[in-house]
Amino acid sequence: MAWLLLVGAIVCEVGGTLSLRVAATGRRGWYLLVVTAYVAAFSLLGLALAGGLGLGVAYGVWAATGVALTAVGSRVLFDEPLTPLMGAGLALIIVGVLLVELGVHAG
Repeated sequence: MAWLLLVGAIVCEVGGTLSLRVAATGRRGWYLLVVTAYVAAFSLLGLALAGGLGLGVAYGVWAATGVALTAVGSRVLFDEPLTPLMGAGLALIIVGVLLVELGVHAG
């Protein structure tokens, strides 16, 4: 259940961040969605932690997945660049988080 809560937190955070991009272009009404999504994201992250996920793992997965999904979303929705070098950087972030997760189980 904690992992499902973390997925919800990630979805809310990415949605809030993509909405922030829209709000920053002058559509001020979107700020309500930004705040709501961020409050939901942190609430769900807190519940995931209370459900037993370790902070380092939960935050690492949240951050890495959020960065990757936001980069892809900004490419699709706003035609922002996503170069091969940026993709390699995202892959390194994801590999780093996987190593942290594996380290938790090895120790």
